[in-house]
Amino acid sequence: MALLGAHVSIAGGVYKAPERGAQSGCKVIQVFTQNSNQWKGKFIPDQEAELFQKNMAVFGIAEAISHDIYLINLAAAPGDVRDKSMIALKEEMERCARLGIAKIVMHPGSHNGDGTEVGIRRICEGLDELFYMVPQFTGKILLENTAGQGSNIGSRFEDLKGIIEGCGSPDRFGICFDTCHAFAAGYNIAERDGYEKTFADLDAAVGISRLQAFHLNDTKKGLGSHVDRHDHIGKGVLGIDAFRFLLNDPRFAAVPKIIETPKGDDDEMDRINLQTLRDLIEA
Repeated sequence: MALLGAHVSIAGGVYKAPERGAQSGCKVIQVFTQNSNQWKGKFIPDQEAELFQKNMAVFGIAEAISHDIYLINLAAAPGDVRDKSMIALKEEMERCARLGIAKIVMHPGSHNGDGTEVGIRRICEGLDELFYMVPQFTGKILLENTAGQGSNIGSRFEDLKGIIEGCGSPDRFGICFDTCHAFAAGYNIAERDGYEKTFADLDAAVGISRLQAFHLNDTKKGLGSHVDRHDHIGKGVLGIDAFRFLLNDPRFAAVPKIIETPKGDDDEMDRINLQTLRDLIEA
């Protein structure tokens, strides 16, 4: 069975996420381990961490992936934002180690006008320091490709290559490929030739084996728009074929695939979007 899932809420405690995921038909889940719009997260006690791991097994969730909070920007210049970013990602790594989560999806960050090369250097310096500071986190940081809005780093695969090769521990990295972001960045995965070229380019830059997760999202904006606006599967500008290509690509059969599509009033849209994806899988 395909490893399909959704980003799920941790309201009431992170230990509730596996059950929520199962109710929506997930085999894998993605979570924020804290409020995504606040710098400081809560400490997770042993009992809650143990219950989370127990519920993963009880509700048949094969893997949980964490997404770092949106505020983190390791590419920022020295100062308050960078200092807070270092502390927040350190705490994220510590929480994931306690929860048994081995993958943290990370947006590379924004250089804020200082240039991509400078931003990448700052990211590498920060991550090298964090790997040293949190030895108990033995998992991987999954660099997510971005739409390239503003001064965001990561819309080109060469940016991701620069971060991986610029760090002292390149084996600590994987890639999370977001379909909406790729299309907005100019990678035409909506057509077969463009799909094949995109993954050939990714392979040439960082190696296809680094793909450790997918974010499956349609987009409200067009090819090369550099605007990040997610839409329901098959209802946006990207369309359904990109998802059909990906779900039937044997190279990615064992890679977790997470939707981050609009939620609505409840999780019903997650169930609908996941079923739309399952219907694309060829026997």
